[in-house]
Amino acid sequence: MKLNLKKLAIGTLSTVTALTTLVSTGVLVADAQEETLVISAAGEYDYVKNHIAKFEEEYGVKVELLDADMFDKLDGLALDGPAGTAPDVLIAPYDRIGSLAQTGLINEVTLNEEAGYDDTDKQQVSTDGAVYGAPAVIETVVLYYNKDLLPEAPKTFDELRELTKDEKYAFAGEDGKSTAFLAQWTNFYHSYGLLAGYGGYVFGEDGTNYEDLGLNSEGAVEGINYAVDWFQNVWPQGMLDVSSVNDFVMQQFTDGKAAAIIDGPWQAAAFKEAGVNLGVAKIPTLPNGEEYKPFAGGKGWVVSAFTDKQELAQEFLNWVTSEEIQTAMYEESGQIPANHVAREVAAEAGNELTTAVIDVYSNAVPMPNIPQMSEVWAGAENLMFDAGSGNKSAQEAADDAVELIKQSIEQKY
Repeated sequence: MKLNLKKLAIGTLSTVTALTTLVSTGVLVADAQEETLVISAAGEYDYVKNHIAKFEEEYGVKVELLDADMFDKLDGLALDGPAGTAPDVLIAPYDRIGSLAQTGLINEVTLNEEAGYDDTDKQQVSTDGAVYGAPAVIETVVLYYNKDLLPEAPKTFDELRELTKDEKYAFAGEDGKSTAFLAQWTNFYHSYGLLAGYGGYVFGEDGTNYEDLGLNSEGAVEGINYAVDWFQNVWPQGMLDVSSVNDFVMQQFTDGKAAAIIDGPWQAAAFKEAGVNLGVAKIPTLPNGEEYKPFAGGKGWVVSAFTDKQELAQEFLNWVTSEEIQTAMYEESGQIPANHVAREVAAEAGNELTTAVIDVYSNAVPMPNIPQMSEVWAGAENLMFDAGSGNKSAQEAADDAVELIKQSIEQKY
């Protein structure tokens, strides 16, 4: 049942006469306005601000929107909460929700039943069998291609490899090397889709069993070996430079020297600004016939464990994840809704980037949101470099990365 502070206030009055007196003196209005919901809406501030008056009117409350840094507010919750200065509601990346829940910093919530969330959406905001967030935004990596160089998007990685035979993509100064297709596989976030497509995984039991590491499984090693072929036989040395590979890929693509790359939706604006005749599509099928399976990502709304307005905060979550507001989010910010009804509306808009993200997301793997995931980023940081450079075999690089992750988890947890 919806919480309506105006109705609650009216319910306490004994007579119509008393109600008239209170309204005429302004007491009822003042009481309603004293109830303020504080929301940290970093990255979502503009569209929420544009529509928040509807929520305030319906529930008879005042909403204070903060446009502070998302991570600052999340990191400060442990101290700000007990001090009484934390927001009631915050926006959080999906991979932070599990650790926030397990450390007791956010409350359980219920999902908007009308949103039509699927298992992937629910897994993003759940931990230990309970739901701690309301899915808001989905994102994942996609294939970008230059329409001036390619009439249509390649459908398979074999087609991408065929492109490297074209001399117009030859990299000056390194004989036999090509920039036709580039992917930042030294970055574990980018390479995970390859490993998962070959059967690798981070943690077992849908990312919840940190004792079962699958980055050195047979499938993962097969995926690493496929990447090694690109590093050693196709790509320039710059693709192995972990610190500068992003700049290298961006430069090659914006200069028209790369026909296709894999990257996230956050890069689209920069490509368009650079004048690239941009095409966006689903990532091609891998040589084993399987789909590329990158991490599913995005953001969800969470409720502080220190709030004294849990019911009102839940009503805000229901409102902000409704079809109406999620559709407004897409139309005003371009972010793709987690709400499936609004997502269908977005898909029908005919935007290539939107369609590509939705298509890839359907095969994406929810990023483990347990605290132990933080050790994976450091442990797997050099995995592809070690194998791609030839310093170690694919199996050795994978085994060493897994061992490092295991040791870090044992020491910290």
